[in-house]
Amino acid sequence: MPLTTFEEEIYLRVLTGRIVGKAASDLGVNKLAVIAPGNIICSSIAAATEASFIDCSGGVTYHFLVKPGENEAELAEKLVSFNPQTTLLQFGGETPIEDNVKSFVNLMKQIAKRNLPGDIIVHVRIFAAGGLIEAVKDADVKKYLSSRNVFIYTVDFDKGKVILNKIKLNDEIKLVAISEYHLTLEHADLLNRSLKNRGIRFQ
Repeated sequence: MPLTTFEEEIYLRVLTGRIVGKAASDLGVNKLAVIAPGNIICSSIAAATEASFIDCSGGVTYHFLVKPGENEAELAEKLVSFNPQTTLLQFGGETPIEDNVKSFVNLMKQIAKRNLPGDIIVHVRIFAAGGLIEAVKDADVKKYLSSRNVFIYTVDFDKGKVILNKIKLNDEIKLVAISEYHLTLEHADLLNRSLKNRGIRFQ
């Protein structure tokens, strides 16, 4: 069990979303699509990301609600109509991870089928659960992703940083760090207690 309350889990997503929105802005993006399941945790990080992105970039964003196993094809059509520069897939939260992986893979197939314009940012949770590995087993998805920039944000717990990585898709998936964002002490403590089940002591 994590050493955090549910309220702290929400606040943790607020702090993380703030950085993710800034990272998307730093890519030079001014039109961002954000996709998330409708649970509280995912909605929290997505909303924080969107608010931060608007504040940092002065650009436009829109929140797209994915219903795992129900609306991936319809959602892909809406994304094409929105015509984003970059699409962020924030799959995680309370939705069972197996459902999230299936939904992520299905949505990537639908996106590839329609050749959605722009680049892709993948949420660390779905990446860690093997979502991207499963998705690129489909030849059309791999071809689609190989034709654009694909990014993922990860966390260095010991150094207290969020790292934005570019994904290289060859025979294996490789992450190349392109930018770093320092965490506040509060944020680092929450991340460690939530995901590593450990507290940290500040020197």
